[in-house]
Amino acid sequence: MPRRAPENSLPAFALALEAGADGLELDVHTTADGVVVVHHDPVLRDGRAIAAVPLAALRRYELARGVGIPTLQELMDLVDGRATLFVEIKASGIEIPVLQTLTSYRGAFALHSFDHAMIARAHRADPDVRLGILFEDAPLDVARSMAETGASDVWPHRSLASPELVSIVHAEGGHVIAWTVNDPMDAQHLAALGVDGLCSDDVTLLSH
Repeated sequence: MPRRAPENSLPAFALALEAGADGLELDVHTTADGVVVVHHDPVLRDGRAIAAVPLAALRRYELARGVGIPTLQELMDLVDGRATLFVEIKASGIEIPVLQTLTSYRGAFALHSFDHAMIARAHRADPDVRLGILFEDAPLDVARSMAETGASDVWPHRSLASPELVSIVHAEGGHVIAWTVNDPMDAQHLAALGVDGLCSDDVTLLSH
């Protein structure tokens, strides 16, 4: 709920849960000492790269007054199995520590990324984990991309969702999750197309 609390913060996720979200989409990076943390961008507002900052130093950084950057473990503890965690891997080559952290989560989780090669590596590392591939341009052959990566979730930008795309993904046994949907009319249109999930900045906008 980044419109009401800092994006990717524990207060934002708590608000989403209170609003009835059955899934939480989040972004992850790793610190200099290998801890998986939840943050959208690879760099902080002061220009430091998260990958170059140890967790102890990152603890002193605030997204807003009194609101820090959470670790993935802290988010898992907060949610405690009440929602599926849809984890977007933002940094290259961190799929293994992300998977290792998520093994103790008490609920369902899935990984997704624009980096399809990394999703394929995650599939080889754990063929049973639920995986997704993100698109912001029309995919040339979505069925082939799913087969090559082991992904069952396809995440198109909302403008790319179409009856044809939904049909192809469903024929492969997959799910279509459209992003980012913040308009009720868009939500109704996408639901009519048969998409399986909507990723929104504010759950309350889609609850009417």
